[in-house]
Amino acid sequence: MVAAEAPLSAPLEVGFDYTRSLGPVLSRFVTALRDRRVEGVRGSDGRVHVPPVEYDPVTGQPLSEPVEVGTEGTVVTWSWMADPLEGQPLAHPFAWALVRLDGADTALLHAVDAGAPAHMRTGMRVRIRWAQRTVGHITDIACFEPVHNLVSGDGRHSDHRHSRPRTAAGSSG
Repeated sequence: MVAAEAPLSAPLEVGFDYTRSLGPVLSRFVTALRDRRVEGVRGSDGRVHVPPVEYDPVTGQPLSEPVEVGTEGTVVTWSWMADPLEGQPLAHPFAWALVRLDGADTALLHAVDAGAPAHMRTGMRVRIRWAQRTVGHITDIACFEPVHNLVSGDGRHSDHRHSRPRTAAGSSG
């Protein structure tokens, strides 16, 4: 009988040893985050993409029409993270969620600090919790948090999926 040999192994260090320029579209996005605002970009079909994309998904042409969107939105889907890993947005349990911000047509993936899975649901309203110090990075959004005070006149939670940010006059845009 032949003795089993130990498998060969070698250390592997994964790294991204390069620097990427953000370009005009993503630079506007992170500069807006630094200023505690969110900007997307309008595509040729009229959809507002958040986070912004550099090239139109329909035509492949560069995009350059910035659109400010709201800092509140709707959870499109979510998954509970019971045991967060080092380097994740929160050190305690949270939800990863796709959040469609008011005025946007696409969703942004980020953490929602809901406290427990029982407090999360698809369709719930959330708002950005800004980092204490903003620097022009996606981490300027510390996480999202539930909005508990949006109740319609009949006592049910409102569905604002298609709402737009308010204009200076206070009307929907």
